[in-house]
Amino acid sequence: MKLRRYEKNPILKPKKENDWESRAVFNCAAVQSGELYHLLYRAMGKDDISRIGYAVSTDGFNFLRLDNPVFEPKDEFEALGCEDPRITRIGNQFYMLYTAYSKAGTRVSLASTDNLLAWRRYGVILPDIDNKDAVLFPEKIQGKFVMLHRIPPDIWIAYSDDLRHWYDHRVVMTPREDSWDCWRIGAAGPPFKTEEGWLLIYHGIDDHKVYRLGVALLSSEDPSTLLERQDEPILEPEEDWELHGDVPNVVFSCGAVEMEGSYYVYYGGADTAIGVATVEKRQALDFSQ
Repeated sequence: MKLRRYEKNPILKPKKENDWESRAVFNCAAVQSGELYHLLYRAMGKDDISRIGYAVSTDGFNFLRLDNPVFEPKDEFEALGCEDPRITRIGNQFYMLYTAYSKAGTRVSLASTDNLLAWRRYGVILPDIDNKDAVLFPEKIQGKFVMLHRIPPDIWIAYSDDLRHWYDHRVVMTPREDSWDCWRIGAAGPPFKTEEGWLLIYHGIDDHKVYRLGVALLSSEDPSTLLERQDEPILEPEEDWELHGDVPNVVFSCGAVEMEGSYYVYYGGADTAIGVATVEKRQALDFSQ
């Protein structure tokens, strides 16, 4: 499996006239609602504080965005920024897990909305350890909410009855020695349910701090069980805007959507701009055959 870049990437760049997103826009959640495609993206300006902006599209490629952020730091746990949103629709609600960043470190926090603009905050839900890269599965499994998260260097899974209190934490995936994902790994956006299992896109980092994207397959009945994992990355930094920026040599995804028989994977390049790459659904599971 390999992703194919959109030929007009990047699709979103920093907007110099807006101070809060004048330096970088990257690492966006992606959701589909009706005939519209929505991005909730991380943005930074001159103050180095991460805020979350909103953009909308009718075709998944050409986006219009608001001039003001829709989500900003509010408390001591996110005083230095709200980072890397990942959004999952469950029923009529959109739930956003994001990284709250402060002098105390990084913590996973939760918010929800029914319109993607006005948010209800629930605060930090994994309070005891530095943590990030958290994402919710789009449905309950065996009556429980399921979340992937990252305690370095591994991808972990956890379960909940109420989305606030999480238990039964265990490791799902670990870095592989002498590989492109040998240093750390973390989940990208919500997994896609397929006939073969849960299709998970994830990021991996090597010893040279190069960020790439990979793909794995988790069991439908027990997503703590790893069924398959592709040896090669599905996307790696190659374009100039992915190689050079605030953080060089980075492709990093926080979300994807299913559209017209394909997966559209949105990703940040070099922590500076946003692009999209696609793969047909019938090809997405080739690595597991």
